[in-house]
Amino acid sequence: MDIKRDDNGHKGAFFIEQDGERVGEMTYTMAGKSRMIIDHTEVGDSLRGTGAGKKLVIAGVEYARENDLRVLPLCPFAKAVIDKTPELQDVL
Repeated sequence: MDIKRDDNGHKGAFFIEQDGERVGEMTYTMAGKSRMIIDHTEVGDSLRGTGAGKKLVIAGVEYARENDLRVLPLCPFAKAVIDKTPELQDVL
């Protein structure tokens, strides 16, 4: 499962494509230079039950670590994933 990132400066997304269409996406907004707000996570029916949503959240956390960012998970799904996974909580 290949996760890509789209960034337009202050907003962006981590996404999964199949046949040229986005079938999974986690969007974020930058709040200043040091905080990434995860707004929304959505996975299409073709990816349900595959762990794709969690992989998108993990990709966002890894990006935050690489760029010394703090994460504010406003998306309920992303918040649940981070809350249940102690090794992801260092970015909070």
